[in-house]
Amino acid sequence: MPDIDRPLLLHRMFEAAVRAAHPDFCLVPHLPLPPEGGRMMILAAGKAAGSMMRVAEKHYRETHGLGPDRLVGLGVARIGYGAETPTLKVLEAGHPVPDAAGIAATRQVMELANTATAKDQVLVLLSGGGSANWIAPAGALTLAEKQGITRALLKSGATISEINTVRKHLSAIKGGRLVRLASPAPVLTLAISDVPHDDPSIIASGPTVPDPSTLADARAIVEKYRIELPGSARALLNDPANETPKPGDPVFSKSEFRLVARPAQSVEAADEIARHAGYKVQNLGADLEGEARHVAALHAKLARDAAKSGQRLVLLSGGELTVTVKGQGRGGPNQEYALALALELGGHPGIIALAGDTDGTDGGGGNADDPAGALIDETTLERAAALGLNPAAFLANNDATGFFGHLGDLLTPGPTGTNVNDLRAIIIG
Repeated sequence: MPDIDRPLLLHRMFEAAVRAAHPDFCLVPHLPLPPEGGRMMILAAGKAAGSMMRVAEKHYRETHGLGPDRLVGLGVARIGYGAETPTLKVLEAGHPVPDAAGIAATRQVMELANTATAKDQVLVLLSGGGSANWIAPAGALTLAEKQGITRALLKSGATISEINTVRKHLSAIKGGRLVRLASPAPVLTLAISDVPHDDPSIIASGPTVPDPSTLADARAIVEKYRIELPGSARALLNDPANETPKPGDPVFSKSEFRLVARPAQSVEAADEIARHAGYKVQNLGADLEGEARHVAALHAKLARDAAKSGQRLVLLSGGELTVTVKGQGRGGPNQEYALALALELGGHPGIIALAGDTDGTDGGGGNADDPAGALIDETTLERAAALGLNPAAFLANNDATGFFGHLGDLLTPGPTGTNVNDLRAIIIG
């Protein structure tokens, strides 16, 4: 395949990964029948909340003829990720740092859930980002305090599992608490997974499933990453009465959870595109975790070794990497991975790569037009030098967005309507 086709192939792999997890193609087969005589109550949160609500509303209106008297609901999506829904309402709120709009919207969600009866069916549609969009600080915790804790956790290098363990114990809706609000109604949760190993208790901080993590776990994470907590948060983490509902709690007797899309499916879709283009594929897994620059170093070695052996190969991986922020720049795990990968490869001939977040944005300032990731090729460092850019300095400042912005190599698809974490693809040969 000529070199000119390789960037196009990278984009096609990314697009296939997104399509495999989009609600337009994966949600309808899982939607339940409406209840006899009761309401279909749809509650949604996350980056796919808008698209999931749109698909579900259309299905119940057109297939089952439900009107506003029997079809009710509210979705909360990241700013820029909403959708037009004639009957139901979709509100937008801040992400990754929660905001006042998120608190107001979550209060409406909780109030609506509290009206559910045994005749109703509560349908919860979850996707990554729901932890920030459904924001209901417990106890005396204020929004400003919750924002400060969130920022500190995001900069600490903590994994998404660790971050959400803390979030669940500072919230009135996360960690299974939404099911308590909706009782005695049956609750079905349909989720798009954005977490390694597809753990239901981690996706959107598990508002409808038992929480295996404990207050002690949350305290240990805070200590591990040296997160400064206000007194209101310390009180919550030290109060046994604030523990989340656990496996075996009878409140979950009428609650069911199903995955409708997983990161592995998206990696497999990209795999198929690469094989069709004539490449062998080495799938490194859909659940990778770790510091972005460290994972990039490992992948660069694999790529160099494959190039030396003359292989025509694509290295694929998913998962969610982290960044320990020490600089003042902008970026996210995918952009930082791409920059570190370019430095590790040192312009090695025959190797190009893409790293992107399938939701359409990667870190950044919480704006819908933030980049999703970046692309690199054999000329990345050469072109940077011609512009007087020092890539190592940009990496040290956690400013991958600035670096790739100068080169015009940012990946900017905009909001995709889904979220199954990252896709990283390295083409060798």
